[in-house]
Amino acid sequence: MTSTTNPDLQKERDTATFDPLLLTNRIDGGPEKTRRRQYIQNLAATDPNLVHKHISFMDRSEEYDTAVKNACYIVKRLKELNITDPTEEYWYRHIATPHEASAMALHTGMFMPTVRAQSTPEQYKHWIPDCESYKIIGTYAQTEMGHGTFLRGLETTATYSPMTEEFILNSPTVSSLKWWPGNLGKTTNHAVVMAHLTIAGKNYGMHGFVVQTRDMDDHTTMPGITLGDIGPKFGYGSNDNGFMKLDHVRVPRENMLAKFAEVKKDGTYIAKTKNTKLTYGTMVFIRAMIAGDAARGLAQCCTIAIRYSAVRRQSEIKPGDPEPQIMDFQTQQYKLFPLLATSYALLFAGSSIRDTYFRIEKDIQRGDTKELPELHCLSSGLKAFNSWAANSGMEVCRMSCGGHGYSQASGFPKIYTDVTPACTYEGENTVLMLQCARFLMKMAEAAVKGQPLAPTLSYLANTSSRTSLTPQFNLDSLVAAYQHRAARLIKAAASRFQGLMAKGMAREDAWNASSVDLVRASDAHCHQFVISTFVSVVNEKQNKDLQKVLKDLCQLYALYGISKNSGDFLEDGYMTGEQIRMVEDGVLVLLAVIRPNAVTLVDAFDFNDRILDSVLGRYDGQVYDNLLKFAQESPLNDTDVHPSYYKYLKPLAMSSKL
Repeated sequence: MTSTTNPDLQKERDTATFDPLLLTNRIDGGPEKTRRRQYIQNLAATDPNLVHKHISFMDRSEEYDTAVKNACYIVKRLKELNITDPTEEYWYRHIATPHEASAMALHTGMFMPTVRAQSTPEQYKHWIPDCESYKIIGTYAQTEMGHGTFLRGLETTATYSPMTEEFILNSPTVSSLKWWPGNLGKTTNHAVVMAHLTIAGKNYGMHGFVVQTRDMDDHTTMPGITLGDIGPKFGYGSNDNGFMKLDHVRVPRENMLAKFAEVKKDGTYIAKTKNTKLTYGTMVFIRAMIAGDAARGLAQCCTIAIRYSAVRRQSEIKPGDPEPQIMDFQTQQYKLFPLLATSYALLFAGSSIRDTYFRIEKDIQRGDTKELPELHCLSSGLKAFNSWAANSGMEVCRMSCGGHGYSQASGFPKIYTDVTPACTYEGENTVLMLQCARFLMKMAEAAVKGQPLAPTLSYLANTSSRTSLTPQFNLDSLVAAYQHRAARLIKAAASRFQGLMAKGMAREDAWNASSVDLVRASDAHCHQFVISTFVSVVNEKQNKDLQKVLKDLCQLYALYGISKNSGDFLEDGYMTGEQIRMVEDGVLVLLAVIRPNAVTLVDAFDFNDRILDSVLGRYDGQVYDNLLKFAQESPLNDTDVHPSYYKYLKPLAMSSKL
């Protein structure tokens, strides 16, 4: 507490029923991790070298220049602080440059991990030291102007020449230009280029090639390569997402990443593993991380909207009474509290999938991929489920803040444009839901045959046809309801798919004709996983006050989901109309239950003011003075009379007198 904290906000914190630090510790994974994270983030938040004017008041060139400067400073600073753990680097970077796309993001996030994972020992020794010293700064060039998620449709070619022992990389059409890779336009000097390998006229499929794109001394574009920035986007103004044309560019044979496949000098192609699943282990991890990032984006927006709702007073409930906090209006609670519950649900689910990956990572590296198909299914689906939920929820948060939510000062625009691309990159969401569905269809067939089921799909063997849901809303009965819904939709999708094939339709056509049902089935499977994970967190041995508030949130998330998808629960008679009304009443009751803890629940996310970058969501609640301060920073206010007055407005006024 400080003397400058808004009294309405302070009162909310003083009357909470639980200690927010306990929940922060649970999110972080323990008290020591919380302390360490706060220490590292404070180093970045208080560093004067990372202070600059608000990026809303920069033009694009200045924004990019600032991002490059900050990225280089952060590299040096992390080395000085001896921060080498990837998670700790993530904590530092996200406070150091909140909502600014790093000029090094693809180097550390995609280029180096790909080179590390797919290089031979010799290649590793050749490239990684220069990568770690930032002599090489790389990106990952897969997406093309004409194709993204459909990898087999990529057009870039890499033709092997035995005479020169080189690969000749070429962009044969305009649509084959590499398009969108982060940091490609102006920053990086190397790229992992994904291209179709061709040897003696035979296509061996997609492979990765390390290509130098710029000179190591003067940074000029290499011969045969055309590079550029793709221009302004919906967000990420500081990121030079780029395009690249390759005009018969030659690279040595050793530049094909050769851990899993190799081309000998004479052009002989050798596949070193028959297990193609090994190649998507890294993508599973990236999608799991995106699911967590999307959840944090929604949590940030909830923090802003709920703090502002405690500070903002507006209108009347009873004529003549003082203006209430807008959070006292039930409609405002109905907008925000289910999203608050959703934030926690998605965070816990994202952490679960990430922890599962780390648990089996060593098995994957050894070639043991028995758990990978199930994890691939869930990470694909959860990336889509979380980013869709976050994307729609953030807009509700913005609108719940009225006109001020539209201002860049609110923080919403930058958070929104950070998370929105996650619905597309690293796999377009609908395509990922269909990837998830492929595994679901295999499990549906296994269930019919009485074969073993993957642990996350064991519910397919359940046979209950009626819910046991009561007004107490027992958590197990809520899990059972969502599992019943998922099982029914999975089996219905499988029935349509198999029925169409039985009528003579080709498998591919039957899949397309069933795809709406398949996406619904995948969505329901992810929804039940999120619910099940949340319930398991509630059931952990923990402080009783904390457990009570987590149970309230879990019930709200589950009941709100039933109310919004009531048809799925009514369709086969699993629930009655009376039970749906009971659920809807339960939602309203829980809004009032959660109301006293709402501010403390967003405080428990422990987002530093620097990362929120929001006047509306400030921890101290001092909104209005700082809105004025933000407005006064606008370059348009540098002069009392703008030059456009003399150029246009005054001549117009003078001409009217003639």
